[in-house]
Amino acid sequence: MITAGGILFIGASKDQYFRAFDKETGKEIWKYKLPAGGYATPSTYEANGKQYVVIACGGGKMGTKSGDQYLAFALPDRR
Repeated sequence: MITAGGILFIGASKDQYFRAFDKETGKEIWKYKLPAGGYATPSTYEANGKQYVVIACGGGKMGTKSGDQYLAFALPDRR
């Protein structure tokens, strides 16, 4: 998933990290260890003027831990 601000989010990795990359440079700018594999496509939403990215952590593929959680992360303000 890519935001309008040019940040690419991906969670489909065997090491269970959810990562953000700068679309222009390809540089990793953030990562977070998920409680289970995050193989679902991330999604974004807005609430009360704040943008969030959410990912399902179901795991079970490629030997990753199984889980049943959704995690949401607030994006920094674009001011």
